[in-house]
Amino acid sequence: MAFPEKLLTDDEEVVEHLHPHWITLVPAALWLVLICVASGIVLAVLPDGQNRGLISLAVLAVAVALLCWLTFTPWIRWRTTHYVVTTERVVIRQGVLRHTGRDIALGRINDVGFVLTLWDRMVRAGTLTIESAGEQGQQRLRNVPHAERLQQTINRLIDENADRRGYRGPYPEQGERYTEGDEQNDRDPDDRNSDDRNARGRYSGGRRSRGRYRDE
Repeated sequence: MAFPEKLLTDDEEVVEHLHPHWITLVPAALWLVLICVASGIVLAVLPDGQNRGLISLAVLAVAVALLCWLTFTPWIRWRTTHYVVTTERVVIRQGVLRHTGRDIALGRINDVGFVLTLWDRMVRAGTLTIESAGEQGQQRLRNVPHAERLQQTINRLIDENADRRGYRGPYPEQGERYTEGDEQNDRDPDDRNSDDRNARGRYSGGRRSRGRYRDE
């Protein structure tokens, strides 16, 4: 399922669109097989009689309820969990009835890390941790496919985003404004020293000119 283009801004492109690793569906698949086999065995050994039909319906009803709980629900949860990385942000969407989401701008990301256990390396999954500025400073994504590669991709996009905007440094917090003074502080120290010397020279020259005017 492609990420809806209506959620993208102008010139924004989807780089990665992932669901949790397929390993999260293994328990659901095992429950599917187990419930089907158990239901078939129970129906096969039911004795003939007037209540056979009623008992069969009860067994099927229980089987369907267990399938919805242990198989279909995990599959829907997996299908509706989206990890999307674009050229501007990291988008997280989860849930159907209770829909939750979070957008993390690349410029606000401070650090991206991953954790790989031995099992994670075998199945090529992992846990990705994104630290950003704001109230919810850390976002942990579990069972991410190719977590190490995704970390490198996000870091590359952060650098490209900074180069495109012409700014390298921590973005201001929400409610703060990026002022001209902040831009001056971000300049190279040699450039700032040169500007200071020029300013002192102009100031000294102005004082000498005013002194000659008073002597005259």
